[in-house]
Amino acid sequence: MLFRESAASVAARSLEGSLALYLTENFVHAHGYRPGSSEVRSWERSIPALTNALLDAGLGQVEVLLEYSLPLTSKRADAVLAGVHPATGEPSYVVVELKQWSEAHPEEGDDPMLCRVDGYARPVLNPIEQVRGYCEYLVSFNGALAEHPGRIAGAAYLHNATEFGVSSLREVAQSNHGMLFTADKRGAFLDFLRSRLAPEPGAAAADALRNGKVRPSTQLMAVAAQEVREREQFVLLDEQRLAYELVLSAVRRAQRSDHKEVVVVVGGPGSGKSVIALSLLGELYRRGISALHATGSQSFTKTMRKVAGERKREVQDLFKYFNSFMAAERNGLDVLICDEAHRIRKTSANRYTKAELRNGRAQIEELIDAARVPVFLLDQHQVVRPGEMGTVEQIREAATAKGLDCQVVSLESQFRCGGSEAYLRWVVRLLGLEGDEPAEWEPDGRVRLETVESPQELEEFLTARRAEGYEARMSAGYCWRWTTKLAPGHAALPADVTIGDWARPWNVYGDRSVLGAPPAALWATDPAGFGQVGCVYTAQGFEYDWSGVILGPDLVWRTDRWTVDRSASKDPVFTKATPDADVARLVRNTYKVLLTRGMVGTVIYSTDPETREKLRSLVRSGTPVDLASSM
Repeated sequence: MLFRESAASVAARSLEGSLALYLTENFVHAHGYRPGSSEVRSWERSIPALTNALLDAGLGQVEVLLEYSLPLTSKRADAVLAGVHPATGEPSYVVVELKQWSEAHPEEGDDPMLCRVDGYARPVLNPIEQVRGYCEYLVSFNGALAEHPGRIAGAAYLHNATEFGVSSLREVAQSNHGMLFTADKRGAFLDFLRSRLAPEPGAAAADALRNGKVRPSTQLMAVAAQEVREREQFVLLDEQRLAYELVLSAVRRAQRSDHKEVVVVVGGPGSGKSVIALSLLGELYRRGISALHATGSQSFTKTMRKVAGERKREVQDLFKYFNSFMAAERNGLDVLICDEAHRIRKTSANRYTKAELRNGRAQIEELIDAARVPVFLLDQHQVVRPGEMGTVEQIREAATAKGLDCQVVSLESQFRCGGSEAYLRWVVRLLGLEGDEPAEWEPDGRVRLETVESPQELEEFLTARRAEGYEARMSAGYCWRWTTKLAPGHAALPADVTIGDWARPWNVYGDRSVLGAPPAALWATDPAGFGQVGCVYTAQGFEYDWSGVILGPDLVWRTDRWTVDRSASKDPVFTKATPDADVARLVRNTYKVLLTRGMVGTVIYSTDPETREKLRSLVRSGTPVDLASSM
C-alpha cells in the first residue's frame, strides 16, 4: 500500500497538488524505481474522481487505501475502501479499479472477457473480471476475509466513459465482486458505495484488513490433480487471466474456421506460467478439447504424471516431452501447451532417434506444427544448458516463417519470493544479468533474505524452519561430482557434496527411491527430499517455502566483479566446445534459478571466503542468523 487516509484527507491532498508527490515518493521507497508517467497521470486524474464520489455520497470518513498490495504477489489494486457496513455494522470493504477509458469494445466482437481500448496495442482484460479477480484473491489469502467473503465487494469505475462507449463490456456477468459503473451512472455508483459503506470512520476496519493473517500460498503440486481433473483451483489475475483468455479465444477461432495462431507467454520466476499452463490444460480437458502439456524437464513432467495423473492413465498421458512430436500429425491437436519453453532445443533428434525421423527439422517447428494453437510459456533468464534456445524472438521468427500470427503476453507481476519485485531485481543485479552492479538488500517485508557462514549453519537454519511447519530444500551449483551408480549393498547415499567436515548427498539419480530418499523428479516435492542437495535440473520449475542455496567455486567475487571458473563446474553438459561466454551466462542463470525458488525466504552460503564477505556487505541483517528470533 502506498498511501492511506480518510477520503476527505485524500481529497484535500489531491486538491492542493501534493498527493501524486506522496505516492511517487512512497512508490520509489517500496519498489526501488520511479513510477511511469502514465501511472502518475492516472493518480492525478482518477483518484480525485473516486474521492469526489465518496464525498458526494457522504462517505468522507471512509478509509482509502491506495495502490493496495495483494498478499504474496506484486500485484496492486488501485484502491480499497474500508469502513462499516450500513446494515450489519461489521467491517466492509470495496475494491475499486479506476479506468480513464472513454470507450472499450469486446475483442473481435465475440469475447467480452477481452476488450480493445484505444491506445493499447493488444487486448486487455474486461475490468469487471479484473476487479472480481482481486476480490476473490483477497478472500483466498487474507484471513480477515477468508471466513467472511460477503464483507468485500468490487467495482470498476470508468469515470470518463459513457454507457454507449462501454455497454458491450456488460456482457460479462456482474456480481458483488465485480460491478461496472461509468460517468453516466455516477449516481448508481454513489448508491452502490452507500449500500456497502456507512458514513462512519473506517480506520478500525482498515486496521483489521491490514492485520489479517496471510494464508499460505497454494502450491501448484498440492492441488494439481484437482486443477486438471475437477475444477480450477487458482485465481488468475490481470495478465495471467489475459493470457488464459487469449488462448481460449484462439481455440474458438480455430474451431470456427481453418485458423491457426501462436501465443507466447513470457515472465520471470513465480509469475504464474505453470499455473496458467495447468489452468488451461484443466479447462480444455474438462471441455473435451484435445490438448497436451509438454516440457523439456524430466523432473516436472514425471512429477505431473505422478501427482496430477495419479491412478488415472488418461491424465498421465496429457504430459509429454518436447521431443514427443517428431512424427506428430500436423494440427492433430487443438492446443499444445509448451511450459518452460526456454528449454526447447535445436532439434529433437538424439542418438536413440530412428533414422527415418532424422530429418533436420527444428524442434520449434515440430511444436508449432503439432497444434492449431501452440502456446509457449518461458523465461529467457532460465536457460541453463548449452543448446537450449526457446526465446520470444526465435518463436516469433518460426511463426512468421509459416505465415502465422504470434501474440505475446508479458507477465509483469510475480507470486514467488513473497511477491517481492524488489527481491527479484536484487537477484538480477547481484548476478549482473542485466549489466547492473550488485546492490545492498533493503528488506521490504515481503520476503526474508539471510546469509550464513557455514553449510552447517545453513542446514540448521532450514531444519528450524521445518520444525515450524515450513517446507525447505538445500540446493547448490553443480560443483561436485555426482555418483550415479551405487555399489551393491550400499548402506547410505554417497555424500558427494563435501565442504570441509560437512557432507551431504546429491538428490538421488534416476527414477527410483533409494534408502528412503525420493527419485530425482520428486526431490522438490517429496518431504523426504530434505537432507539431499538438489541441483538446478531438479529445482527448476518448482517452489518451496525456504530455499537454502550454496554458491560453489564456479562463481566467486574477486575485488569488484564476479568471476566464473568453468574448471570448478562438474556439469557434464559443459564440454570443451562450449564457449567461455556461454558457460559464464549459464552459470549465472543457474544461480538465478536456485535463488528464486523460495516462497517465504532464501538463505545463502558461499564456499569462498571473499564471496561470503561480499554477500555479508549486501545482506547486512542476515549475519549471523539468530535462530530463536528468525521468524
